[in-house]
This record gives sequence, structure tokens and C-alpha cells, in this order.
Amino acid sequence: MTADSGAAPAYQRIAEALRLTVLRSPDAELRLPTEAELAEEHGVSRQTVRRAYQELVSDGLVTRTPGRGTFAAGGGSQYLRRFGTVEDLMSLSVDTEMEVLSSLSRRIDIEAAGRLGLSSDVVATLSFRRLHLGIPFCVTDVYLPSEFGALIDDVPEVQQGARSSRTIIGLLDPVLPDPIGGADQTITVATADERVVAATDCEPGEPMLRIDRLYRTITGTAVELAVSRFVTSLYSYRSSLRRTRS
Repeated sequence: MTADSGAAPAYQRIAEALRLTVLRSPDAELRLPTEAELAEEHGVSRQTVRRAYQELVSDGLVTRTPGRGTFAAGGGSQYLRRFGTVEDLMSLSVDTEMEVLSSLSRRIDIEAAGRLGLSSDVVATLSFRRLHLGIPFCVTDVYLPSEFGALIDDVPEVQQGARSSRTIIGLLDPVLPDPIGGADQTITVATADERVVAATDCEPGEPMLRIDRLYRTITGTAVELAVSRFVTSLYSYRSSLRRTRS
């Protein structure tokens, strides 16, 4: 559980080491080391350790009970549910359906490979549209590192023409070496090209909402780039912002 040295403050390094321990543990009632034990292990003060634990408590990852100790708060999946955003994306299939337009294949794509941080220009890619109540409202191009694409290459849900209530990231997460930990999201505007028009029945050149999501594991490895174009008359995006204490 030793935290690597680096530019980040000591409490952040310790918090990250503890985070990985909890998320990788199959024990939903995992008991974590005491402040004194961690302070001695990392050569820091108990106050530094206490701040690291506060980070995990704020994330809903651990609970602390005076007289009993510090425990994982229900395991890794519980953490993702409390984190909210990524779990919501992974369970988007609750009321939508994915229809694969082009099955998983390998190709050279310099831009996608660069955004995924790959040393090679070869990526695994597929395209699908998403429907709600049978009405298509989104077309998504997915790009994966080739080694991760191979993990789901034979899955029926990613074959051309397949329709299912699944998400690509939801298919990937159980078979990855480390679970999904977060996503970087960019929202811009795009226009409908011929391929999108054919898949969604929108008008050529119609303004669309473009959302790019780059998913990473808890260790920071980029595992999926999803570029989606949404029909604005059928889809809206809403988020809530809250103020936090400094």
C-alpha cells in the first residue's frame, strides 16, 4: 500500500494508494490501517494521514467509526454508485438501446490514438446508434486500445446489427485489469454528416450536440474514447453544480 513519491502532496499520494487498495479488494468490509500505522509506514504525521482519509470519506469510499476503525464503504461498486456520473453513463442502458452500425475492427487513426495516449496509431473502433422508445437520438464512434478491444471482440453485443440494452464501457469494465475510475468529458457543437443523417433521420448539416468522453481506469489508463453526436430536438444535457468547502 506504499504511496510512490512524486510532485503530489503526501496526503494525496496516500489517499490514492488507499483508494486503489479499496477498489481492488473483493472484501466489502475491508478494514484499513490505523492513522498511526500509516504515519509510520509513510514517514508522515498523523494529521497528513487524517487528511488522506478525509479525501476518501468525502468520496464515499470509506467510513470511519470511533473505537472501531476505518472500513471500506461497501466495496468498489458502491463507490462508483456514490460517485454518480460514471455509474450513470455505464448504466445508460436502463431506458435506452444500443444498435451496432459497424462491428469492432482495427484501423489506423492518428487522432484517436493520440487522445488515448497510445504509442501505436492502431486502434479498435466501432460505431453504434442509441435509441429511446425505438427512436434513434444519438450516433457514437468508439475507439479502444487494441488490447482492450480484443477483450470484447467476440461479445455478441458488439457485432454488426446487434441490439441490446448495454453500453461499451459497461461491457469493458468487468474484464479490465483495473475498474473504471472516471471520465473526462468535452461538450461542443457539430453538424450532421451523411452517416449521422442516415442513422437518425435528422437533416443534413443540422446542428448537433457533440459529447466526447475519455474513460480512464482507477490507475489513470485511458481505455475508451467515445465521440457522440446527439439530435438536439430529442436530447438535452443537464448538470448540477454545487459549492464545496475549501
